[in-house]
Amino acid sequence: MQKRIGKQTVRLQTPVSILATASTVGQKEGDGPLGAYFDVVEPDSMMGEDSWEKAESRFVAKNMELALKKANLEAAQMDYVLCGDLLNQCIGTTFGIKDFGIPFLGLFGACATVGEAMSVGSMLIDGGFAEHILCGASSHFCSAEKQFRFPLPLGIQRPQSTTWTVTGDGAMVLAKNKTGPFITEITTGKIIDMGVTDANNMGAAMAPAAVDVLLSHFQDTGRTPEDYDIIVSGDLGSVGHQIVIELMQKEGYDMQNRYTDCGLKIYDPNTQDTHAGGSGCACAAVTFCSYFYPQLKEGKLKRMLFLPTGALLSADSVQQKLPIPAISHAVVIESALPNERNEKRNEKRNEKRNDERKSGQVNTV
Repeated sequence: MQKRIGKQTVRLQTPVSILATASTVGQKEGDGPLGAYFDVVEPDSMMGEDSWEKAESRFVAKNMELALKKANLEAAQMDYVLCGDLLNQCIGTTFGIKDFGIPFLGLFGACATVGEAMSVGSMLIDGGFAEHILCGASSHFCSAEKQFRFPLPLGIQRPQSTTWTVTGDGAMVLAKNKTGPFITEITTGKIIDMGVTDANNMGAAMAPAAVDVLLSHFQDTGRTPEDYDIIVSGDLGSVGHQIVIELMQKEGYDMQNRYTDCGLKIYDPNTQDTHAGGSGCACAAVTFCSYFYPQLKEGKLKRMLFLPTGALLSADSVQQKLPIPAISHAVVIESALPNERNEKRNEKRNEKRNDERKSGQVNTV
């Protein structure tokens, strides 16, 4: 079977099961519209630690353990753990999973990290290199503000284009030959740099990367937005979300009715003062794991295109006034495989016929 289709997309020969997901967030996220969907809402964003960075590692450790528990598996059964965060050298991740004893591949895709983890993990499983993989991504509002913007005690006024970094961790267990939902295709994004230098306007910096991977995916697969129940970007917020709609419209694609963004879902703009919405590695991770995954599991969503987005800046690049390169990775997730959908459709058709026979509506002779 030819796994590569087009220039940037691969179709997995053996679709990879998302066996279980887990989401642990802070109180602000718990107070938002998705509060009832998260597995754990931590009232103490410090998690009992003496630094925000240590707190983020606690979020990682606790939530990764929860994902394993929900999958009814042990850490020893994992072939790899793939995850990352926004901090220098991904210390939120490394100190969070260092005692798990699982072979580790640290990833950095900024806020697109969960999409990168899902992509790499799925290809490892489809390639026969693993059977179980633990993956995810984390971020923390306070640690991110400290590293990228201003010390919080200064109380610097935030521009309206600014997004709010999500505090939390989203994790999932990928597996071979299990039940759905399944990762079926992956479109790996390219670095796109449109010269945006404003670190308080991440949506504008990342939106072109989302557009680029969308166009590549549609060209490689021959699909259109209408082939998906929903298309979800990572953390573009209100600014980037609108830019994607406008740029895709110019390319001949109408995104209005099927496209949303995790940064728009996770906070209430009217009551939570998050300006343009949510961001951070955890934004796409916890929103997918808590809100979209159950809908795929229940079959309410049949096919989803998930494209987390990331701004590839650093504390150094911001100080040097460098532009903000961005990236987005697209992952196709389906509630069931095509043959399974046909079987379920036939089962429903047969049940209907049996009911009609019992009621005398169908001639059984």
